[in-house]
Amino acid sequence: MDAVMTESTGSKLKWLWLAVLVIAIDLGTKAIATAMLTYGDPVPVLPSFNLTLLHNTGAAFSFLADAAGWQRWFFVTLAVVVSVVLVGWLRKLKADETWTAIAIVLILGGAIGNVYDRVVHGYVVDFLHFYWQDWHFPAFNLADTAITIGAAMMIIDAFRKPADDSGDADRSN
Repeated sequence: MDAVMTESTGSKLKWLWLAVLVIAIDLGTKAIATAMLTYGDPVPVLPSFNLTLLHNTGAAFSFLADAAGWQRWFFVTLAVVVSVVLVGWLRKLKADETWTAIAIVLILGGAIGNVYDRVVHGYVVDFLHFYWQDWHFPAFNLADTAITIGAAMMIIDAFRKPADDSGDADRSN
């Protein structure tokens, strides 16, 4: 029975190594940024790109950063729940769903990288800062990049999959 189950699901848990790699690279680059950059002091790299060490106590784009502190544990709890759901989803994938597996582990690795920061530091370390003239994109990190790439892969996947053959597949009539 186990052999049949493994064969039909394809055991996509083997892709967890990619989540571990994302976590390692994310935490390594955050440690380097923290050690080498001065908080809030931009270091020009390219005409529209700086390395700028910032601490984000909120969510994406500093959402809830000014809250009283409850958001730290709210986002930790949310990320842990989402991580458990993602691993469960990963376990149930079929052998031909490699694209989805990669998307899931990128999101998982990014989420865990940022959760580590929240638990250990109380904030997420951001340092990648893009801008154009007076317009500045919020600083972010490699965990955020992995989450964004994984989410984009899922969106692309939604358009790649053929229409479901159940009843309402042809709605153009």
